Amino acid sequence: MVQNPSNEVRKQLLEEAKTIAVVGLSNKPDRTSYMIADAMQHAGYKIIPVNPVIAGETVLGERVLASLAEIEEPVDIVNVFRKSEDVLPVAEDAKKMKSKPKVFWMQQGISNDEAAALMSADGIAVVNDMCIKVDHALLRVGK
Repeated sequence: MVQNPSNEVRKQLLEEAKTIAVVGLSNKPDRTSYMIADAMQHAGYKIIPVNPVIAGETVLGERVLASLAEIEEPVDIVNVFRKSEDVLPVAEDAKKMKSKPKVFWMQQGISNDEAAALMSADGIAVVNDMCIKVDHALLRVGK
């Protein structure tokens, strides 16, 4: 099992990050994925929505992509809103990205050891079962 980075490391990762790809981002404002992505966007991060069901739509002012592999620009954090059992294919998709992300972040309630091991073996920091928005606030990230 891959351990979560320390508070200090997670704070540094969040402070250095500029772009977050949000996998499973909903177009419904009452959904957790939308609310958290909206908060992170308001905190100064660029959000790249990834959801094959609504690909081509615009969410939070950004065009939704079908997969991580479609992203052309560097991404610092891949933030995952998928059921734990559906995370391994997301990690496999992350390996196909043109630019390797620095962090693979599974939201609160989400954990997948296989996906974590795959990302960790590729030198990508892994966060399991933690809310990025809560961490951003609790760690007092200066962004």
